[in-house]
Amino acid sequence: MAFFSSKSKEQSLKKVRPTVVRTQNVAKEIFSIAKSYDTNPEQLDFNLLGVQTYTRISKGGAETEWEEISADTLYELDDDATLLNPEFQIKQTYEIEIFSKSKDTEELICKEFKCAVGANATKCKVYLSVAAGSKLTYVEKLEHALKVLINKKKIRAGILIGVFDEMVDDLVSKLSASARINGVMEFPQSQTYLIAEGFEPTATINDALILHYENNQEFDEHTKVDYASRGFIQNVKEGELLIEYVKPKNGKYGRNCRGEFMQPAEPVISHEPEFTVEDTIKVVETPESIQYIAKQNGYIAFEEKDKKYIIKQDVDVTEISFKTTGSISSGVDSDVNISVKETDAIKDAIGTGMTVEVSEIDVDGNVGSNAKVIAKRATIGGQTHQSAFVKADNLDINVHKGSAEGKNIHITRLEHGHVKGEEIDITQALGGNIAGKTINIDVCTSHVKATATKLIEIQKLHGSENIFTIDPLLSDSAREDMKNNEQTIKDLEVEVRELTKEIEKYRELVKEGMPAFLDIKKRLVHYKKNGVKMPEAFIKKYKQFQSTQQHLKELEEQLLKQQDHLNLLNAKPSSFQDDIFEARVINRGEWIGYNEIKFKLVDPPIEIVYKPIEGSAEKVFGLKELESGEYVIRALE
Repeated sequence: MAFFSSKSKEQSLKKVRPTVVRTQNVAKEIFSIAKSYDTNPEQLDFNLLGVQTYTRISKGGAETEWEEISADTLYELDDDATLLNPEFQIKQTYEIEIFSKSKDTEELICKEFKCAVGANATKCKVYLSVAAGSKLTYVEKLEHALKVLINKKKIRAGILIGVFDEMVDDLVSKLSASARINGVMEFPQSQTYLIAEGFEPTATINDALILHYENNQEFDEHTKVDYASRGFIQNVKEGELLIEYVKPKNGKYGRNCRGEFMQPAEPVISHEPEFTVEDTIKVVETPESIQYIAKQNGYIAFEEKDKKYIIKQDVDVTEISFKTTGSISSGVDSDVNISVKETDAIKDAIGTGMTVEVSEIDVDGNVGSNAKVIAKRATIGGQTHQSAFVKADNLDINVHKGSAEGKNIHITRLEHGHVKGEEIDITQALGGNIAGKTINIDVCTSHVKATATKLIEIQKLHGSENIFTIDPLLSDSAREDMKNNEQTIKDLEVEVRELTKEIEKYRELVKEGMPAFLDIKKRLVHYKKNGVKMPEAFIKKYKQFQSTQQHLKELEEQLLKQQDHLNLLNAKPSSFQDDIFEARVINRGEWIGYNEIKFKLVDPPIEIVYKPIEGSAEKVFGLKELESGEYVIRALE
C-alpha cells in the first residue's frame, strides 16, 4: 500500500517542460501530454497564445477551403442567416503553452474565485457557476484576469470563444467594478452567470392522438382507488374536448456554442385519425391540431363496426354490479338515462355497494345492500334493501325498506324504511319514518312515524302505535335559520348593553358640562356683538362640547336601530310557526288502537300531544290557542 502511495506522489510532482502546440481540442492535448510524462492532467495548466477561427460554406455537399476570420470580425457571424445555414461550418484552432502548475507559475489574482463552466444538454447555453464563499480581491489587472480565466475554462470545455459570448465583457466589467468599489467582492451564496448563448433548436413534434375523455378525472398520490368504478361509460359535457389529434411539426435548426449545427429529426407520423364522428361531435381544425368537441351532454361511445364516435344519452343494461359494469357516476346533470332490466326477485338489478349517479334511471328490479342511486328522476320497480339509499327530485319506488330523499316521492309499499321529501305519497305504510311538507298515506298500518310541516292525511288506518307530528322546523334550512337567529340575538343583546353603558357615560358628561357650555356660549355672543376677537381657548371648549353632544346623538340613534333589529329578531321565532295553525292531521277512517298526534311549537318551545280515542270518527285535527293562552289540539269541522 505504501509503494502505490509513494508512486502516486512521484507522478504528481513530475515536471512537464513548457510545450507549445496548436490544437482544436485543448483538453485532449493536455491529457495526451500528461500521459506521455506519466503525470496527472490536473497538475497541468496552459497559457493561450493565439486563436484562429475558420469558416466555410459547403456548396451542394461539396466541401470548400477553410477561410480564416479575423478576431475583429467574429461578432459579425452572430446572425441567423449565417449560423443557421446548414452548409455553414466553423472551427477554432488554439495555440497554447502547456506546463506544470507550481506556486511560481499559478495565477494568484483569482485564487479565491472558485468557479466552473457548465452547459445545458444541447450546449446552446453556457454558464459560469461561482461557488459560495468565493472572493474577488481588486487589483489593476482583475478585469483582464477574469476574462482569461473564463476563456481558458470555456476552451477546456470545447466552447468557442469570441462567438456567442458577447455578454462576457459586460460580466467581467461588472464583477471588476464591484470589487473595485468594495475592495473585495464576496459571494455568500453560489451564483450563476450566462457566458455564451447559441441558437436553441426547436424540437420536432411527432403526431399524437390524445383521448381526453379517458383522462378527465384527476388523481393524486393520496386518492383512494375505487375498484368498483371502472368507467363503464365515459360521461361528457357540452363543449368538452373529447379527442385531439396533434399534427406533426418539423423542428427548427439550431447551432450550439461549440459551433455544431443541430438539425432536428424528421417527425414520426403514426397516429393519423382512422375514425369518423357523428353530428353530436364537432370537429375543429387548427394549424397545430384537430379537435373533437362534444355538442351535447351524454356519454361517448365508439361503434366498432363503423369506426365512429358518437355521444349517446340512453343506456340499457341487464344489471349494474361489480362483475359487470361497476359503479356508474356520470352526474345528475349529464343527461345520461339508464334502464336496468333485471327483474328476477332473488337477484339485484343494482348490486351490493354500487353507486349510480345519472340524470334519469329506471330499475325494473331490486336495489341491493349499501347501494346508492342518485338522479333527477328515478323509478325502482322492485324493492330497496334496508341499507340502500335512493335520492331523486321525482322518485317512484315499489317496495321501500331503505332510505329515500327527494321532492315528489311516491312509494307503493313502505316497509320500515326512511323517507324524506316535500310532497310524499304512500299507498301502504307498514312501519317507517316519513318526513315532508305534505304526507298522504292511503293505508297506514302500525309503527309509522310521520312528521310534516303542513299536512298529514291518512285515508284508512289499519293499525296502531303510530305518531303523526306537525313540526315547523322540520327542514334543515329552517333549523339552521332558527339557530342563526338565536346567535344573532345573543350578539345583539351584548351590543345593546355596551351601547347603553356608553350612552350613560356621555349623557353624564353632557349634563356636567352644560352649565360651562351655556356660559361660554353667552360670552362668545357678547364678544361677537362687540366686535372683540374671541379667545381660542373658549372656541376650542365650545367645539369640544358640541362634538360630545353630536357623538351622544349618534350613539342614541345607533341604539335605536339595534333595538328595532333585536325586536324584529325576537319576533321571528313566531314567524316560523305562523302556518302551524293552518297545518292539519287528517284521518279519513276510524281510529284504531293507540295513536298520537303532536304539534311542536317554536315560541314557546313546547310540544302539544293529543291521543285520539279508539273507535272515534273525528277526522280533521288542528292547533288552537285558547283565551287563557294555552295551546290545544282539537278536532275541527
